[in-house]
Amino acid sequence: MAHILGNFDTALNTLRNNVLMMASLAERNVTNAAKGLFERDDDLSNIVIADDEEIDLLEIQIDRDGVEVLMRFQPVASDLRQVVTAMKSSVNIERIADQAVNIARRARKLSHQPELPVTRALEPMFALASKMLADGIKAYADGNAALARELKPRDKELDQLNREFADDCTERMAAEPHLIQSYLNLIFIARFIERIGDHATNFGEDMVFALEAQEIRHRQGVTPEA
Repeated sequence: MAHILGNFDTALNTLRNNVLMMASLAERNVTNAAKGLFERDDDLSNIVIADDEEIDLLEIQIDRDGVEVLMRFQPVASDLRQVVTAMKSSVNIERIADQAVNIARRARKLSHQPELPVTRALEPMFALASKMLADGIKAYADGNAALARELKPRDKELDQLNREFADDCTERMAAEPHLIQSYLNLIFIARFIERIGDHATNFGEDMVFALEAQEIRHRQGVTPEA
């Protein structure tokens, strides 16, 4: 049924489409950041850094549009949750894009140093974080709360991979002290990937709230109420 206030649905669709556009750009930046690192391609890293401005502008636009929708239509219940979720989601997407920029900057530094074989150990982390982001976007686009709920358990796996990678690099630093700076850059990159997973998880949690009016942040083993 159409919303009782004529243009609310159009305004909400515009808001959602901008969130999806922003998410698509962030997803592309994460992919390019990974390629820039593994292919030692400064041009790709520079593209990630340059493209971040477009994502920042979209976040500002979504925030302004969301406030305007709230003031103009004063939505309640599920309508209100959808508007608030769009605004909160844009914040998490912007932070994901920021992590991609952080990775790109470290990748540029590494591309001018001897290549470390352990760098390839980051591939499973990138793959997991990228899939979490893609599934978060799909959950938002499809209104799929079940898919959104799957992100949190997968984030724990990403956390574990991050810890294992950091421990490995720390051991290698002791054996190769002349490469400490490069190993530190890799440890930072792993942390940035882990943060992408955190924000993708937040994205999913906000979706559950929008669809089911249930707050699952900081809760374990929560299932939908009957």
